Amino acid sequence: MSNAELIWDLVDEHREEFIGLADRVWGMPEICYTEYRSVEEHRKMLEQQGFRVTENVAGIPTAVMGEAGEGGPVIAIMGEYDALPGLSQVANIAEPQPVEEGGHGHGCGHNLLGSAAMLAAAGLKDWLEKTGTPGRVRYYGCPAEEGGAAKGFMVRAGAFDDVDAAVTWHPSGVTQVGIANSLANTRIDFSFTGRSSHASAAPHLGRSALDAVELMNVGVNYMREHMPPDARLHYAMLDAGGVAPNVVQGFAKVRHAVRAGDLATMQALVERVKKVAEGAALMTETTMSWQVVSAVSNMLDNDPMKRAMFDNMQRLGAVPFDAEDKAYASQIQATLTGADISNEYLRAGVAEKDDTPLCDFIVPLEARGVSMPGSTDVSDVSWAVPTIEARVATHAIGTPGHSWQITAQGKAAAAHKGMIHAAKIMAGTAVDMVRDEELLAAAKADHAARTAKTPYVCPIPEDVHPPLQPRPE
Repeated sequence: MSNAELIWDLVDEHREEFIGLADRVWGMPEICYTEYRSVEEHRKMLEQQGFRVTENVAGIPTAVMGEAGEGGPVIAIMGEYDALPGLSQVANIAEPQPVEEGGHGHGCGHNLLGSAAMLAAAGLKDWLEKTGTPGRVRYYGCPAEEGGAAKGFMVRAGAFDDVDAAVTWHPSGVTQVGIANSLANTRIDFSFTGRSSHASAAPHLGRSALDAVELMNVGVNYMREHMPPDARLHYAMLDAGGVAPNVVQGFAKVRHAVRAGDLATMQALVERVKKVAEGAALMTETTMSWQVVSAVSNMLDNDPMKRAMFDNMQRLGAVPFDAEDKAYASQIQATLTGADISNEYLRAGVAEKDDTPLCDFIVPLEARGVSMPGSTDVSDVSWAVPTIEARVATHAIGTPGHSWQITAQGKAAAAHKGMIHAAKIMAGTAVDMVRDEELLAAAKADHAARTAKTPYVCPIPEDVHPPLQPRPE
């Protein structure tokens, strides 16, 4: 039996346990730094599988790490389990129906992400034991990917300092090796303080903080013509100063997200956004302060690891969906637009296929899709150590990320099959990294070359700490 067949069999031995873990986490959706129940489920599973467990990683109570093996290289397999606000949804139906009005939901599939990553780690642990191969596998349970930059804080705290290579994945509409085109991203809160007054009797005595926020937003919008085409600017009102229109608002706060293709460009844009905020304060005679909330880097590629992961995908083939899986996916696609479906193919860089509700192919390694990137804190790990990410089909082609449709599909049989497939891809890639010294050396050399001119600098200021949330009573 080949190493690939052995590791895949070892993954299969645990499949039902980890499907159960994924479904339990789906049923307890928790958002940014509140994942206390989810991390407890992951901690218990690590102990059950015989890992040496470290809690409170990097001082974050909802982060956990499990290690197994001795000597040899250290391979990290990273998982997540945070949900999104407002995406509560009943499972296995094809119409919007929240479990709880306004509740949270796994609208990005992180219940699957964490479970598959730990399953891959469990398979690698068993492989190391059965083959007597020196090496250590670590499962990193990472909270707060959605806006919390937890991995960035973990990297800054040294949690990956002795890791040789890192592997992860993300649920997707297609199966492909991840394209390293994520954007560096920072979120900054801008607070304006003015002077309250009666809006009718004494408006001249007031200085409106809300006016300052609105002027800032207008100014930032005027930047859009004069910035790199891959940069992005977004904002959300955090505090509009109250609901009384007859009061001049004395305080208001807005959060701005700034994205760009690399850290240097992002930081330059941030300085321009700050100047706009200063101008808004000057125009309204208010005072302004700002505070970085989180920040992540852009993703670094790694060619040797990409090829190793693609080889595993090819040997495994496409996710084995059946007619029942495709029937449900077709129902989901009926809730989407043609543009949603076309967009998935454009991003993957492959020709659109008719009558294909679920991905029955592997995107070629050389495919170059239309770049429409987001941001992820996996990127900061990619600057610290050689890193590779898989995208594996778990839901209907064209399903938008961060949608009720993703939540609805999160416990479907197709999602479970994609999750197991992802675990096998990651575990197979990790075995290659452990047993092939030349591959690991090539991955490290590739990483060193990419960071030689621009060494990693954590984009999170030293005085910014994770916005930890208290454990629920």
